[in-house]
Parts: sequence; structure tokens; C-alpha cells
Amino acid sequence: MRALVIDRLGGPDELHVASVPRPVRILDEVLVRVIAAGVNPVDAKTRAGRGTSAAIPSFPTILGYDFAGVVEQTPYAAHPLQPGDRVYGMGRTPRVGGTYAEYAAVTSMSVAKMPASLDFAHAAAVPLAALTAWGAVVETARVHDGQRVLVHAGAGGVGQFAVQFAAYFGAVVTATGSAANAELLRSLGARHVVDYRAERFEEVAGGQDVVIDLIGNVADDTGTRSLAALRPGGLVVSVPTGAWPTMREDAAASGMRATGYVVSADARTLAVITRLIDDGAVRVHVDREFALEDGAEAHRVLEAGHVRGKLVLRVADDPA
Repeated sequence: MRALVIDRLGGPDELHVASVPRPVRILDEVLVRVIAAGVNPVDAKTRAGRGTSAAIPSFPTILGYDFAGVVEQTPYAAHPLQPGDRVYGMGRTPRVGGTYAEYAAVTSMSVAKMPASLDFAHAAAVPLAALTAWGAVVETARVHDGQRVLVHAGAGGVGQFAVQFAAYFGAVVTATGSAANAELLRSLGARHVVDYRAERFEEVAGGQDVVIDLIGNVADDTGTRSLAALRPGGLVVSVPTGAWPTMREDAAASGMRATGYVVSADARTLAVITRLIDDGAVRVHVDREFALEDGAEAHRVLEAGHVRGKLVLRVADDPA
């Protein structure tokens, strides 16, 4: 099969299309013919030698977590997923081959039927970002009606879902973003938008119950400054791994709480998100779509920053 691979760690130009063996389905896995694959920051970090690169067993390796496609093989005849079903979900690269490829073998516990209202490109933009946002906002912060919630990088892939989920559960949402994204953020449910270039969020958005930090301390001490935006005893949920090593100690010293979060590829949660999308409660935004052969350019755009929503790789044409 055709796949976008890397033969070694390095820059975006390490990504190239090659012919590799098609994966073999085992145990509870389904074999999916991939139509589109989402591009996530962790993909670029892993390619560059960070992220999950330490777990790469050998080269060439295929990156990519998100996929939307069609079921080719299932574990047994009466399985809930059947050949021909349109599905989406998350793989476990680099434990197994990633989704920047024509086929992916994925545990059925992380695969759900696609939202009927989405095409393959938009469906591929959902799983990792939406499951991360759900885990941070709903499962970890337990956001509920009347709370004040600040979401950093609200126009990004995870941020757009975090804003929508927090608003759906009744929170008063403030989002940080650029002035160019203010209208988008309000349309997603943000009551207030802070232009990070013009204002210090901790000065204009204090008293928050929860901060969903999708930046950490890698830019302008966003994580540390978030503590000043919280009410006493408030909670920071920081998603970027390793972006704020002293997070818990800093929070405790300020009388606040803090925790990280790592996404779980759970098809049951993804099925709930599917219903919200099909009901019109949650929208999906794709910034740009790239051909599989242009994966290096997709990574360059991702690493340049300021992506609205998600980038997607087109692996194959939509099925008839």
C-alpha cells in the first residue's frame, strides 16, 4: 500500500510516500481503508524527535492518529462494525502503523461510525482533537452550568471543541485568540474573546473556575499566568505534555489546582460526540486539505502556527 513515511527523525522533508506492507488485522482489530487522515501537533513533534518518538520500534514508520474511512475486515461475522461501514477513530501509532496510509489496522474499541452529517475530510478532523477536548472539559474539569471557563487557543483544533463542549454544558466561556478569530470563537459559543496580542488575559478575565490550557509555558508563560486568572481553588487542565514541568507545584503554591490530561481513544465517547455533531450542537472546521504526497507541506503549515481548526490529508477519493 501507499503510505507517508519517515526513514529517520527530522524536519518535515523527511516525510515521503513509499510502498509498504499492508497491515494485517488481528484479534479485535478492524482493517480500515483510509480516505482521510487528520494532522495533529503530536505528529510533528514525533517526527522531529519529541512526542512519542521514543516508542518508534523501527523505520520506516508511519505517523498519524486520526482517520476516516471504510471498514474492510472485521473480527467476526456478527461484529457491530461491518465491511462497508463508514467509520472514524484513532490509531495507536507508533505502537502500530499510523493513519497516513491507505490502510490501518485499529482496535475496534477506538472506532465509531462516522457522523452522517460529515464528509470524510471533516470526520478525519474530529477524533483526537474532540476526544482531547471532551476529556479535559467534561471528564476532568467536570464543567457545568454557570461556571466560568477560560479556553486558551480557542480557534485551534482542540480549542474549537473545548469552547463548544464548555458552552454546551452551560459554562460562561472566555476564549483567547487573535482578533481575526474573534467572530469564529463567538459563533462557537465563547461569551468573551480576549485578543492575546492586545490584552493580558489575566487582567481582563479573572475569577475563572477552570482554565483549559492548550499552550502551556512554551509561549509567554501562558500556563503560569493562568493561575492569576483563576478564583481561589480553581483548576487548570493543561494538555500539552511537558510544556509546564512545575505546574502542580506552582498551582499549589498559589492555592490552585492543576492537572495534565492525555487523550483516551474511546469509541463510546466518540459515539456521544457523533450525536452532538449530527444534532448540530457541535461544528467541525477544516482549515486546509492536502494530498498525501503533500504531507511535508502540511507539517510545515502546522508548525508555522495559527491554523484554524484542523489540517487533513486526503489519502483516497471518496467512495461511490
